[in-house]
Amino acid sequence: MKNPKIISPGAQLLKKTGALKKQGKKIVFTNGCYDILHAGHVRFLNKAKKMGDVLLLALNSDESVRRIKGPKRPITPQAERAEIMASLSSVDIVSFFSEDDPYNIIKSVVPDVLVKGGDWAIGKIIGADIVRAAGGSVRNIKYEKGMSTTNIIAKVLKVYGGAK
Repeated sequence: MKNPKIISPGAQLLKKTGALKKQGKKIVFTNGCYDILHAGHVRFLNKAKKMGDVLLLALNSDESVRRIKGPKRPITPQAERAEIMASLSSVDIVSFFSEDDPYNIIKSVVPDVLVKGGDWAIGKIIGADIVRAAGGSVRNIKYEKGMSTTNIIAKVLKVYGGAK
């Protein structure tokens, strides 16, 4: 059974977000690979959700993750990442983008709040220009040191003696 929180990009996503905006809902947007879910992700998404009524999480497609992170990533395929993320109570909508950055999906949705982790300086957050021009806000949430998918992968490789 398809999860109703997982919405294809394009017309289906625009229809959903347009309806929410007509209802006066404040849409919060964030994005990322979310390859291996960890506590830092969960904490970040819980904080992001509190910034509005609806949290839209745009996941990098598998092809996008490979271009950004290298040919051995993602560890978890796109459909499974979407299923995992949609199971979180803080996440209301999961969609995808196949480009290297979320600029086009932000341009189409025009969220009320754009939020990234504290490792992103406000001035470097992709799509900030779009959100601000529409009267929205751009925020970042403090980065939790040491919590990253890359660190988890490194620990696993150390325990199991590297890639075989």
